[in-house]
Amino acid sequence: MKPGWTRSFFMPLLLVFTLMLAACSNDGNTNVTNAPAETEEEAGTTPAEGEESATPAENEKPVADDGLYSIDDFSNVKKNEGEPIKGGSITFGLVSDTPFEGTLNWNFYSGDPDAQVLSWFDEGLLTWDKSYVYTNDGAATYEVSEDGRTFTFTIKDNVNWQDGKPVTAEDWLFAHEVIGNPKYDGPRYDSNFINIVGMKEYHEGKAKTISGIEVLGEKKLKITYVQSTPSLLTGGIWTYPLAKHIFGNMPVEKISSSPEVREKPIGFGPYKVESIVPGESVVYVKNPDYWRGEPSLDKVVLKVINPTTVIQQLESGGVDLVDSFPVNQYPDNADMSNVEYLGTIDRAYTYIGFKLGTWDAKAGKVVPNAKAKMADVNLRKAMWQAVDNDQVGKQFYHGLRWNATTLIPPSHPEYHDSANPGVKFDPEAAKKLLDDAGYKLNGEYRTKPDGSELVINFISMTGDDIAEPLAQYYVQSWKAIGLNVQLEMVEFNTFYDRVGANGEDDPKVDVYQGAWGVGIDVDPAGLYGPEAIYNFPRYQSPEQDKLLAAGISKEAFDVKVRQGIYKEWQQLMVDEIPVFPTLYRAVLVPVNKRILNYAIGDGTGIYLYQLAVSQDKPVVADK
Repeated sequence: MKPGWTRSFFMPLLLVFTLMLAACSNDGNTNVTNAPAETEEEAGTTPAEGEESATPAENEKPVADDGLYSIDDFSNVKKNEGEPIKGGSITFGLVSDTPFEGTLNWNFYSGDPDAQVLSWFDEGLLTWDKSYVYTNDGAATYEVSEDGRTFTFTIKDNVNWQDGKPVTAEDWLFAHEVIGNPKYDGPRYDSNFINIVGMKEYHEGKAKTISGIEVLGEKKLKITYVQSTPSLLTGGIWTYPLAKHIFGNMPVEKISSSPEVREKPIGFGPYKVESIVPGESVVYVKNPDYWRGEPSLDKVVLKVINPTTVIQQLESGGVDLVDSFPVNQYPDNADMSNVEYLGTIDRAYTYIGFKLGTWDAKAGKVVPNAKAKMADVNLRKAMWQAVDNDQVGKQFYHGLRWNATTLIPPSHPEYHDSANPGVKFDPEAAKKLLDDAGYKLNGEYRTKPDGSELVINFISMTGDDIAEPLAQYYVQSWKAIGLNVQLEMVEFNTFYDRVGANGEDDPKVDVYQGAWGVGIDVDPAGLYGPEAIYNFPRYQSPEQDKLLAAGISKEAFDVKVRQGIYKEWQQLMVDEIPVFPTLYRAVLVPVNKRILNYAIGDGTGIYLYQLAVSQDKPVVADK
């Protein structure tokens, strides 16, 4: 028994853990599938050049005598076995218990499942290096003025849409015009766009053009920004063009639901869409005109597979690789004979969020509500103190997810404050905090300080067998400190609608369990800034506003200064707790042994068009 645990507290948690561990046959996307941050590039499938991670000894598998594993023991680059054959096809498994939404354009999508679909046929015009800085190795190159405010981009001559039309500077401008349009219904308009000269006036209808963007030629574009910031080179530039010859005459508010987005999308990536079964599968064929070179494979089939069947699909060769793997199943399947496991630290974290206000769609900003049910920071802190995420990571995920402490994950080691302990597990302190704040026990549950009933509505996402038991663990932990928390499990798309991805906050949601895949830029304004629709807790504070502004200031070009600013921001969020992080995440991806030239994560220099196979059929696991 851990110090500070009373028997009355320990026993219900023991029961919940027993039930959860009995149910741990699958993980898949667990309680949530990552929603994207600012740009959420192609999920590591088109990383720029850089170094590889350390690789275990030949044929050696990570071993854990204590049942716990470390992501440090995995390589993120597939070891090639055999020689590539000409052509061939593979099957990619999108692990999910729900269909993908099908908004298949980078300018409009909002969920990671759609990003997985997109990454095979479209990409950004810029790539980045291992430090997340834009390079000149992508489909476009750039030059920067001496004052750091004006960028001149040149799209390479051989970069064409998959219908044969060239990708032009007009297409890049058009993407900015659509996102800046007041009738735009996607989630991309944020502080990065507002930083473009003339964008605010254009967005407000005071100007017919964006004065800070100028087309200099068919393949050349100039963008001038209001402020030179360190974020511009690490994610602050919108790199996704929009085909003007397809969408130019379409009303902006109708683009995202058009057949050209949902049924027959095009991009300029290595594969092109041949057919779609909405929400279920996509067949891609190679794009022989791909700007980097003709892809090695003839065909890729993407299909949605339920988390409960992922092991069978991998063993039988039904899929060659997947977007995510249930890490809790790794110990029982570490010796799967037909795959190699790749691993890396995810640019993501799971978290518990508290609704503190609403979204004003007309003004495009957060409206805090001082009278919100979860407005008291003492209540929020007690709920953080009540949960033991260290044990959750060990018991559920065998150390391949681990206790999270701040809102900048260790995927960004320069800025993650590893010395910050967050809020430590201490249920007795949580009880005292609630007592002192006036939340008195009245029978089994506590009342509000005014004596009225306190019922907290909590939503979490469906997924695999772990999803609901894990959410129930949090409910039981909160019950143990006297809080009446009512759980509702909802599927992915409904979940994000209800927390406000569409700009409408469900008033029946008080607390939610979500996950963020963070952008390559460390600036958190796209998730927590007052003008970010992804700021689902609807949190705003003057102190945060100052820190967010400082983080992209001229002074912040000094890395040490910027580190200090984001160290302060991490502590502010620990103090004010609009959300609290629960787990940092490892990504494990089992890859069929016939797969060649494949990697996950950033900085490998391996691209999707190089993906190949050593034989026609997948390797099947030994019986």
